[in-house]
Amino acid sequence: MTGGKYIERPTYKREKMPPETRPLLERLHWVHIILLSTTPLIALYGILTTPLILKTLAWGIAYYMFAGFGITAGYHRLWAHTAYSASYPLQVFLAFAGSAAVQGSIFWWARDHRVHHRYTDTPQDPYDALQGFWHSHMGWMLVKKDRRRLGYADTSDLKTDPLIRWQHKYYPLLVLLFGVLIPMSVAGFGWGDWRGGFFYATVLRMVVLHHATFCVNSLAHTLGRHTYDDVQTARDSWITALVTMGEGYHNFHHQFPNDYRNAIRFYQYDPTKWFIRAMSLFGLSYDLKTFPSNEIEKGFIQMRMQELERKRVKLSFGTPVSKLPVFTEAEFLEGVKKNHKQWMVVEGYVYDVASFINDHPGGKALIKGGIGKDMTEAFNGGVYQHHNSARNLMNTSLRIGVLQRL
Repeated sequence: MTGGKYIERPTYKREKMPPETRPLLERLHWVHIILLSTTPLIALYGILTTPLILKTLAWGIAYYMFAGFGITAGYHRLWAHTAYSASYPLQVFLAFAGSAAVQGSIFWWARDHRVHHRYTDTPQDPYDALQGFWHSHMGWMLVKKDRRRLGYADTSDLKTDPLIRWQHKYYPLLVLLFGVLIPMSVAGFGWGDWRGGFFYATVLRMVVLHHATFCVNSLAHTLGRHTYDDVQTARDSWITALVTMGEGYHNFHHQFPNDYRNAIRFYQYDPTKWFIRAMSLFGLSYDLKTFPSNEIEKGFIQMRMQELERKRVKLSFGTPVSKLPVFTEAEFLEGVKKNHKQWMVVEGYVYDVASFINDHPGGKALIKGGIGKDMTEAFNGGVYQHHNSARNLMNTSLRIGVLQRL
């Protein structure tokens, strides 16, 4: 689309990767399989056997938000996309929070996410949505990927960042501390609910946050609207936004990945954006990047034009002008006087109004009075200023030719 005009875009063939030759058992990622299969069962057992105390529920929700911001504001928008800059205290906070989410180290998470954006919807995408909902949701984590088969993304900034290197090195200990011991111990020492602290604030919280994050790779590529472009599967959905702490406006995100926002409308839900902006008020975050609003709105309008064009081509606009017969003035008058045709002229076109006389809102007399005449002036306000609906009806159903004037 150029200058607001709709144009047909080229399509590209999806590359085929050579088939995987490693035996399945060698490819299975047993750590992920055990973690992702046992934790839901443990959480379910806890729900069935452990009463939920209100304090534990409140603590679990608060810790869920803490860990969630570690992923959305930290792993995703800060480190994977560098959509804003953070002071060192905020970086440490987000590194610890991300560890509490138990979704891998900053380096591992951000590396794969950068590859995903560079190779979206291709076999080189780690969580390629075109391989199905299950694959993009969590199936991709259950097998060990051959890194040579995946795309490449520059991670030199991640490799040289001291905090990221430290968190990657001590990630298992940080998971034990922030993912298990802290959420369980606060409930245990605080109000004596060790079981609730373990089953609800730790395991259930971890499971729900896992699948909320996974929805960014699956649901956000399945449910919703192509608001800014339809080349990729990424979609915008308020439902996904609610599930993922604001990461649901995914079509916007894929179009403008270095924008610190996912949602730009005042009514859209994006608590991660609000968190980042709030941190900026205290000087903890800065250099919040936004894409030029002119280009954002341009993409929005272009997609609406494309949607309208798809609807327009399904409508009937009558016989194209280029295919209409041409009548001379003599032929027009002969048709009316000798052949008793109910013809009139408006703006250079000949209309047969015979089928419309009884339905004319202005009455039969007015329309009959125009037969055999040029009614352009009357049609355009001399008698009545006709609406667009009248023009559409006439051009579709009544227009039969073009008047050739001498």
